Amino acid sequence: MDGELRSWAMDRPVGRSPFALPRGIRGRLAGWFMSRGNHQDGVVDLVDVRPGDRVLEVGYGPGQLIRLLATRTEAAAVIGVDPSPEMRAAATRRNGASIAAGRVSLSVGTADRTGLPDGSVDRVVSVNNVAIWPDLEAGLREFRRVLVPGGKAVVAWHGGTDPNVIATRLRLSTDKQARLERALADVFAEVNRHQLSQLDGYVAR
Repeated sequence: MDGELRSWAMDRPVGRSPFALPRGIRGRLAGWFMSRGNHQDGVVDLVDVRPGDRVLEVGYGPGQLIRLLATRTEAAAVIGVDPSPEMRAAATRRNGASIAAGRVSLSVGTADRTGLPDGSVDRVVSVNNVAIWPDLEAGLREFRRVLVPGGKAVVAWHGGTDPNVIATRLRLSTDKQARLERALADVFAEVNRHQLSQLDGYVAR
């Protein structure tokens, strides 16, 4: 339909993808797939959380990386925003103990509208959702806005040095990778690319 928001990288209506806005049975299946198909352990190292940091994950899905950040780092707070109430419920179940302890908070929001104050977090991370944002540049500007001076943003998408069939199929084309790097460089002072086994990661400061 005319007027639907479309992915900047895939030119598809965002609202029709169960991965962009998980809901209903298809959304629950997408969440199940994400919890098993997103290889996020190496992302924790890229984020490089320091003791006392406040960390924001954009597009937390079923909450797998939220749990890793809460249990494997000394972050003071792990904050998540995701456009799907369905995924908020799933991530809340997965991270119930950390939420009860006050270390994790999850809300509904988007990459370009996180709802956080200026300069309120030390790290921002997004895994396997940047290519389905409607507005790449607006999302990255929002990352910069909520980061403290000297903060770090990590953006990862399917690819890597040893991608499985799905990661290979979803890897960004060369021109889309170049656009992502340019967009990051327009907002941040330093941008470096890192390849994990099944993810292409971009670290911006």
